[in-house]
Amino acid sequence: MLTLEYHGDVAWLTLNRPEKQNALTFEMFVAIDQAIKKLKKNRQLKAVVLQGAGDNFCSGLDVKSVMKQPSAILRLLFKWLPGNANLAQRVCIDWRTLPVPVIALIDGNCFGGGMHIALGADYRIASSRAKLAIMESRWGLCPDMGSGPLLPSTMPYDKALMLTYLGTPIDAQEALHVGLVSMVSKDLHYDCDKLLSQLLTRSPDALAAIKKVNQAAYQQNRRATLAKETFSQIRLLLSKNTRIAMHNATNEEHKPYQQRAKW
Repeated sequence: MLTLEYHGDVAWLTLNRPEKQNALTFEMFVAIDQAIKKLKKNRQLKAVVLQGAGDNFCSGLDVKSVMKQPSAILRLLFKWLPGNANLAQRVCIDWRTLPVPVIALIDGNCFGGGMHIALGADYRIASSRAKLAIMESRWGLCPDMGSGPLLPSTMPYDKALMLTYLGTPIDAQEALHVGLVSMVSKDLHYDCDKLLSQLLTRSPDALAAIKKVNQAAYQQNRRATLAKETFSQIRLLLSKNTRIAMHNATNEEHKPYQQRAKW
């Protein structure tokens, strides 16, 4: 379900369920988390490339697979303190803890959890056929995989709200326009290799320092934002309007929403 290969000093991590559009299972969350920890210890590492096998990056969470394991849901969401990152959040934000450039190659569908993982990368190169979306709002929920601390350094406030409010897929050119991707490519691997060839000529210490300084400049208070993600999601899961949203997402006949709670 996940492969990690090294081409010289560059690690290539591939989400490997092409028959399911690389939809995320609990086991994949664990494997990604472990891969990040392994890569962080590798002092020879110069860069990381994230990609999906087949024609898609990742279609998001494999809901049926995860729902079959109630304990897996708890393990995904559990955290000791609200400001800590749980497993679902770590696979997104912990790419930013690696002191090397991280590049996501986005082809086909990049939805939900897949989009959150891609947001953790420093660069996102999308194919011209890519579709991207953060979809939690369609189910009456808010994004809770750690994208909260990352979106402010990626997109303008109004564009980030539009993306997360609507949950509607956008194409690669629109994603480039709003800042969600770094580049639109006709040949993902060619443009990735071109970028890598430039990055690898720079001192790895300089790249690590530049990444750390820019994160300090751009990043909001991470712990406070992660805590807000968690508390907001818990409130939403208990909300009657969330149940209505889930009904409306799966039925042609839509129920009206009740009065908004006090937030």
